[in-house]
Amino acid sequence: MSQRNALERIDGGMGQRPALIVVDVVVGFTDPACPLGSEADAVVQANVDLMNAFHQAQMPVVLTTVVYHNEEQASVFRARVPALNLLTPDSQWVQFDPRLPIVETDLQLEKRHASSFHGTDLNNWLRANHVDTVVVTGLTTSGCVRATAVDGLQNNYRVLVPREACGDRDAQAHEANLYDLNAKYADVVSLREVLDSLPG
Repeated sequence: MSQRNALERIDGGMGQRPALIVVDVVVGFTDPACPLGSEADAVVQANVDLMNAFHQAQMPVVLTTVVYHNEEQASVFRARVPALNLLTPDSQWVQFDPRLPIVETDLQLEKRHASSFHGTDLNNWLRANHVDTVVVTGLTTSGCVRATAVDGLQNNYRVLVPREACGDRDAQAHEANLYDLNAKYADVVSLREVLDSLPG
């Protein structure tokens, strides 16, 4: 077998029980007035479309936000990115973008670090809901989306990342991270491919 063939990637595809993980589509990341934010209208709309489709298919939906309740939580991370200190419980920046069609059955998770799996009950919740595939979206591609996608694979889920449904403050970082995710950790696909692949 040649080295090229040995390194060839095989797509995982959509399983029988996918869940949508909407990572940090919160006001602090979708409003350019926030130091953490950027213009993300197209990303928000793609997530609206996905959430509506998952709700219609009766498939699980998870939304995450980042909230810090005291100075000790993720102190090293916050020292590296001081703007994270804006994400306090009483801040508008931690609220989900009001355009998202959230329903009562959606799981809403607070997290402290980049990955939606780290320090949360996400993996146990996904297992309890018999999930075999995670569709990871949100903000930002080079940070929390990437970390969640990598941890999704490391927790033995198939991982799909619809490119239109994630975004980054840095366009080059967005493209580079999608390239790298697709090479090793996830299937980077179109929004239409995900919508057409949903069971039912």
